[in-house]
Amino acid sequence: MDTILVMAAGVAVGRFFPAKYRKQNEWVQLACTLLLIFSMGLGLGQQPDFFSDLAALGLSSLLFFLLPTAGSVAAVWLLTRRRGGPAHGRPSPAAQPESSAPQPESSAPQPESGAPRPESGAPRPRVGDPMMFFALGAVGLGLVCGAVSPLAAALAPVRDGAQWILYLLMFCVGISVGGQRGVLVSLRRHSAQILLVPLGVIVGSLAGGGLCGLLLRMPLREALSIGGGLGWYSLAGVSVSSAAGVTVGSIAFLSNLLREIGAFLLIPLVARRLNACACIAVAGATSEDTTLPMILRYTDGETAVLSVLNGVICSAFVPVLLSLCY
Repeated sequence: MDTILVMAAGVAVGRFFPAKYRKQNEWVQLACTLLLIFSMGLGLGQQPDFFSDLAALGLSSLLFFLLPTAGSVAAVWLLTRRRGGPAHGRPSPAAQPESSAPQPESSAPQPESGAPRPESGAPRPRVGDPMMFFALGAVGLGLVCGAVSPLAAALAPVRDGAQWILYLLMFCVGISVGGQRGVLVSLRRHSAQILLVPLGVIVGSLAGGGLCGLLLRMPLREALSIGGGLGWYSLAGVSVSSAAGVTVGSIAFLSNLLREIGAFLLIPLVARRLNACACIAVAGATSEDTTLPMILRYTDGETAVLSVLNGVICSAFVPVLLSLCY
């Protein structure tokens, strides 16, 4: 609950935050994210049985990627299949985005998969996000340092200060949310039906996470917290690690990272087989930034607006869901 209060304080500051310092705020988010992921890797590397259990963690992470993603897609499709607009029918892969659709700022660093960002510039479809490689490098470096006892001892202050780094990250994310006035105007302009998409994403992800917990015989609150990451792998990983231990936290990190990577592969398939809103469900909280260009490529401008709004709402709910689980 304390992270929610810190984020709320950031939102209040963001309403008056100078636009010229937005990039600096994103760089702080990037630094905090990588430090937290490194800290998680550091804790994993210090566990004597981690490397021997890596295969089991990988299989669990894959299951926690597949079932919450499938649950989100199914829930959103059921909620939107009979409604008009981009949620009705099958979008054309040749559809071009409208100029009025919110766009990600391509020149800015990508600090968070699920963190809100200001929009500007034209979308550029891309294969992946460099942040994913930075995150994998940070956790890998942490694993190596944690396995070497002298390095682990020297880096103990980083691990011990992870909670304060998390507070700083959530405050900066709140600033980003508070500064997005255009998104809030779009939310007021659309009908309440747009809430069906994030509702389906959240309910489907939690249902899929709960099913994974039953299959893996994991405590329900831990399973729900992993599914409640909604694709925001960095926040889910470090938050679950601090509450349930680094083993469960590593599953949260890997499964939500797989959700973002898998979205680039699944969005074209879902666009052809289901509907546009189901494409948003695949991306989860990342639908406002890293996966938005792919959604634009296979749907239309109206879906892009819904995609950004879904990402903002899901990103705001991730810390709420994680806090309610512990």
